[in-house]
Amino acid sequence: MPGNKNPLPPMSDEPPEFEDFKTYAHQAPVATAGRMAKRMFTRGTWPEARRVKELLQTETIGGVLLLMAAVAALTWANSPWSHSYEVLRDAHIGPHFLGLNMSVAHWAADGLLALFFFVVGLELKHEFVVGDLKNPSAAAVPVIAAVCGVAVPALIYAAINAGGDGAQGWAIPTATDIAFALAVLAVIGSHLPTALRSFLLTLAVVDDLIAITIIAIFYSHGFSLTWLVVAIVPIALFGVAVQRGLKNPVVLGVLAIAAWVCVLNSGIHATIAGVVLGLLVPVKGKRAIADRMEQRLHPYSAGFAVPVFAFFSTGVTVVGTSITDTLTDAVTIGVIAGLVLGKTVGIFGSTFLVSKFTRAELDDNLTWSDVFGLSLLGGIGFTVSLLIGELAFGSGSSADDHVKIGVLLGSLLSAALASIVLARRNRVYAQLAEEEERDDNHDGIPDVYQRPSTA
Repeated sequence: MPGNKNPLPPMSDEPPEFEDFKTYAHQAPVATAGRMAKRMFTRGTWPEARRVKELLQTETIGGVLLLMAAVAALTWANSPWSHSYEVLRDAHIGPHFLGLNMSVAHWAADGLLALFFFVVGLELKHEFVVGDLKNPSAAAVPVIAAVCGVAVPALIYAAINAGGDGAQGWAIPTATDIAFALAVLAVIGSHLPTALRSFLLTLAVVDDLIAITIIAIFYSHGFSLTWLVVAIVPIALFGVAVQRGLKNPVVLGVLAIAAWVCVLNSGIHATIAGVVLGLLVPVKGKRAIADRMEQRLHPYSAGFAVPVFAFFSTGVTVVGTSITDTLTDAVTIGVIAGLVLGKTVGIFGSTFLVSKFTRAELDDNLTWSDVFGLSLLGGIGFTVSLLIGELAFGSGSSADDHVKIGVLLGSLLSAALASIVLARRNRVYAQLAEEEERDDNHDGIPDVYQRPSTA
C-alpha cells in the first residue's frame, strides 16, 4: 500500500455519504489479504465500522425503551389495576372491512412489527449487497454461528417438549434480540470492540432472516392463494417505484400499506410483507435510497414499534398463580434452556470449531472469553421470541404466558451471565475503544483505519 500512487477507480455506484471515505474503504481487506483467511473478528473498514456504530447507538436507545416498556407492562399486569391492562390490550379497533378490526395487541404484533421487519429487510439487503455478508469468506463465521445458534436451541426445546402439547413452540428460543443485548452492554458500561459489535449485529441479522423464514413456513395459518396473488401487485409497484428512485413517502406508504393488507389476509404473517418490501429497496447506484430510509425509519422502529409491542406482549400476570407450576412446565424450561444453554453452545461451539478446522486465530487483543461472553449475550431473546410464542400458542393462552415467563427469565439469566464474563475485560475493551477512536490528524477518520497493515 505505501508508495502506491495509482488513483482509485471511480466508484460512482456508492451512496453519496461514503464519498469521503473511498480512500480508506479498501485498505483493511486489501492490506490484510494474506491474513484474512487466518484471522477472525477483524476490525474491517472505516465506512462499515462507522455505519455499525451509528446503527447500534439507535438500537441501544431502543433497547433501553424496550426494557422500560416490559417493566411497565409487568408492573401494571400485576397491580390492583391489572384488569384495565387487559381491557386495553384486548380492545378492538379498526374497520371490519378487510379484516382490520383487531385487538390493540394484534395491531402491535402485525402492524407495528411490520415496520420493524421492514427495517430488518433494509439491513439484510445492505449486508448481502455491500456489507459483511457480501464476502463469503468474511460471512462464513457469523452465518455458521447464527445457523447453529438457531438449530441447537430448537433441538434442546424440542427434546424437552417431545410428545407434549408445547412441541409446536420449538422455534421460540431461536431468536437473538439485538436491541435488548445492546441495552445490557450499555447498562454494564462495556466498550465492546468494533469487531465483536459487528459480529453481534451480523449474527442478529442472519438470525432474523432465519426467524422470518420459520414464521413464513411454519406459523402461517388460513392460507389464501387469491390474496397472495393480489399482494404481488402493490409489492411489484413498490419495487418499480424504489428502483426508479421515487422518494415520495405518501406514494410509497400507500403501496406498502396495500401490500401489508393483502399479505395479512393471505394467511402469511403480515410482518413478512415488511421484509419483502425492505429487500426491494436499492442500496447501490445513483438511485440507492436504502440507507436514507433506514436512517429515517430506524428510530421509529427501535424507539416506538418494538417497545409498544413489548408493552402489550410481556404483561403476564404472576400474582395469584402457581410459580412452581410455571417454572416446572416443559414450555418454560425449554425456552430457558434453549436461550441460555442452546444459544451459547450453538454460537460459541460453532465458532470454536470453525477456528480449529480452518486454523484461524482470533484477532489481536481478543480472547475466547470474549467470544464466550458474546455467545451468552446471544441468548437474549425477546421481540421475535415473544412473537413466535403468540403464533404458536395463541395470545392469552396459559402456554403463551409460560413462554413469556421463559423468555423473560432466560433473557435475564443470559444477560446476567454475559455481564459477568464481559465485565471482567472492560478495562481492555476501554483501551481498545480509545485506540479505535483516536484521530491525531483530526481528519474525521480514526488513525487505526489508516495504518498500513502487514500481511
